[in-house]
Amino acid sequence: MCASTGPGSAIRCTIRAGAGYGCAVRRLLAAAAAGLALSFAFDPVGLTLLVPVCVAVLVLTVRGVGLRRGFLTGLVFGGCFYFTHIYWMTAVAFAAWIGLASLETFFFGLTGAAAALLTRHRWWPVTVAAAWVALEDLRSTWPFSGMPWGRLAFSSIDTPLEKLLPWIGMVGVSFVLALSATLLAAAVVRWQDAGASAGASALMARLRRLVPAGLGLVGLAALTAGAVLVPWRGEVVGTAQVAVVQGGVPGPGNDVLYDYRQVTQNHVDATVDLAEQVAAGTKQQPDLVVWPENSTAVDPFADTQTHAGILAAVAAINAPVLVGAMVDDGEDYVLNQGIVWSPTTGAGDRYTKWHPVPYGEYIPLRQYFDFTFGDLKLIGRDMRPGRRTEPLDADGLLVADLICFDVGYDDTLQQQVTNGAQLITVQTSNAMFIDTDQLEQQFTMTRLRAIEAGRYLAVASINGISGVIAPDGSVVATAAKRDTAVIDAQVGLVDDVSPGILIGPWVARGLALLTVLALALALVLRFRPGLRDRARARLRRARGGQAPAPDDHTPVPAPTHVPVGSTRPTPGEHA
Repeated sequence: MCASTGPGSAIRCTIRAGAGYGCAVRRLLAAAAAGLALSFAFDPVGLTLLVPVCVAVLVLTVRGVGLRRGFLTGLVFGGCFYFTHIYWMTAVAFAAWIGLASLETFFFGLTGAAAALLTRHRWWPVTVAAAWVALEDLRSTWPFSGMPWGRLAFSSIDTPLEKLLPWIGMVGVSFVLALSATLLAAAVVRWQDAGASAGASALMARLRRLVPAGLGLVGLAALTAGAVLVPWRGEVVGTAQVAVVQGGVPGPGNDVLYDYRQVTQNHVDATVDLAEQVAAGTKQQPDLVVWPENSTAVDPFADTQTHAGILAAVAAINAPVLVGAMVDDGEDYVLNQGIVWSPTTGAGDRYTKWHPVPYGEYIPLRQYFDFTFGDLKLIGRDMRPGRRTEPLDADGLLVADLICFDVGYDDTLQQQVTNGAQLITVQTSNAMFIDTDQLEQQFTMTRLRAIEAGRYLAVASINGISGVIAPDGSVVATAAKRDTAVIDAQVGLVDDVSPGILIGPWVARGLALLTVLALALALVLRFRPGLRDRARARLRRARGGQAPAPDDHTPVPAPTHVPVGSTRPTPGEHA
């Protein structure tokens, strides 16, 4: 039962099941506060330590409640987190922010329901952590192309946890953070369940109950310390000189189409200026020049002015230029591509963006919508996704290319690095988000990708944030937002593939399988009372005769005998 007044009543409601209205409200308030606080674990604040605390609070608020309450609590938590975390989507449209955040919030509701079910059984710290990551991975890729923002691993930058990335990948780091949260929640539960008896022996008994969760947390700390002490480093097999061009966007700076020809000309002029500095001996001759996404907003193969500008820039610099281009694919479709333009062979290898943004770059289920309605009329053609898995060949330099939101997904980078990429490039526009937190959030994700793959990474943005990132995530050089700038740097080339890249997909599959099996077993036990009772009996014996914690599906029998002189509690009175 819940204490109705006094300090700590809210946290007691999160630990013990309560049917009272006051407990339900306090649970939802605790979940809302935790969800809001979780947004501060990510950029621009970056308080990573909030992750285990906030996730632990969610687990505590759903422990012992039913599926519907768990789902509702998860919705409240997820809504407070996600609507805050991606508020920058209002730069696209208010409706886009509402729609996308609402969709992602639904998955947090599923997480709350799953946690409510799984916390009734042994080993729940492991299974709840697995469920968190499995559902995180699901919402990052589905429906349509999903939305990866807000993955726990994306909060790990500039902490010891980032050193785990090349060993266990992005999914693995999310699991470590989720498991630390569930172990913390388990410690709180075991401390509370031990009672509040006074005396040294009672205190020691309570402390002994913390040993399993404590050992788990120590194990995670040891794992992280091991990654810090023995960092993964790929062998550098060569070097390359890379130039990153940030051309800038004229006018307000948040609309590439405001003067798209000037945008292209800015990149041409900056590249020609670099060539003149190379000729004068003040700059190094680059082996690769990287232009950003949307550096040409029209098809360079169909538009003669754009085509001529690219040829002039490539001829002047006498090096391959990775051009960001919108290429026609028939009358109804367009491709968002990175094209290697060589001074000797012309247009060569192309990477097509794997993950176009739904309702931003294409309209899912277009046949069911009136595409002339509201802002949808601006998307006259759908962007088709690419599926290239081989790195780009830039005159012998093997490059893994990502375009904008691709940096949030695991698949395309894993494929290209596994197939031999020595260097990573990210081409992005983000002009629409120039005055929002989205730029910092994506740049942090980009740094984490460099760490995960153990490779240098060059990111070209149309007007910020552009830069060169080392394999340890440190920023070698960067350009100020809105400026026209060229960053040139010597980078190392790495052939070795990090364990995190190799095992990342298998970690995700393993956690998904564990989640499915754990949920299936929990549902069987829930709806088969005989099996459930036997499971509880085994759990009681394992605990040395102590009954399992009550939940709102375990009825408390009414007393059959009231001693003389005693009174029954009146309805609403708390023992």
